[in-house]
Amino acid sequence: MDDAACTAFLQWALPRLRMRWPGYRKVRKQVCKRIGGRLRDLGLPDADAYRQYLAQHPSEWSKLDGFCPITISRFYRDVDVFGHIDRAVLPELARSAMQRRPPLVRAWSIGCSGGEEPYTLSLIWDLSTAARSPGADFLIHATDVNETALDRARKACYPGTCLSTLPPPWLELAFERIDGRYCLRTRHRSRVTFALQDIRQGTPEGHFDLILCRNLVLTYFDEDLQRELLPRILARLSPGGAFVIGRKERIPSGLPLIAEQPRLGIYRAPS
Repeated sequence: MDDAACTAFLQWALPRLRMRWPGYRKVRKQVCKRIGGRLRDLGLPDADAYRQYLAQHPSEWSKLDGFCPITISRFYRDVDVFGHIDRAVLPELARSAMQRRPPLVRAWSIGCSGGEEPYTLSLIWDLSTAARSPGADFLIHATDVNETALDRARKACYPGTCLSTLPPPWLELAFERIDGRYCLRTRHRSRVTFALQDIRQGTPEGHFDLILCRNLVLTYFDEDLQRELLPRILARLSPGGAFVIGRKERIPSGLPLIAEQPRLGIYRAPS
């Protein structure tokens, strides 16, 4: 299926899945490749035939939905965002945690893909925050709808391209080279747990001091679905906790959040 045909198909299909075409415009090739493979598996000649197949086989819509998650990520994605988390967000959360027993900071990474985001948080804590916050601990819960991506995350071995924005000393400190890939050392993996979960279907139990929902809900889901999901997500955010979205994303009006660094997509829940 060529690009023009796939674009037309996605512009037709995505709204029926409660998703937004503008979010997929620049990353559509990943989804188009999956759909093209599905056409070959089904023996269908083109997108029009696939539309007819969807009409005749309603269960296929869930298969199509599974082709839509985008798995593009890297460590320390948006250097200034994670720099602010390093300098300001995590140290403040750690100070607050010291008033509790146990003195634990909990984070949730939504749509964690191959693990680059939650492992970045782990590295920031281990190589920076922990030394300034003795006595506090940090646990990260990471969720994604894609089991293949989660399997990659659990293995924690990456090509060099995923590490290009990582602070250079951290590469040697935190990774070991195995079979041409960079594998995260075990001690930096231990504070991260991964779970298969569709944010549209549910949220983890408990509350979190830091929630990252970057380049997912506010990029790919339609506005009505955003308004349904964001209150559920924010219900898991502890008072005074930090909520981080993508730099190019915008928070809908009416949500109980305080802008801390809106240019970086960083907000706070009221205390």
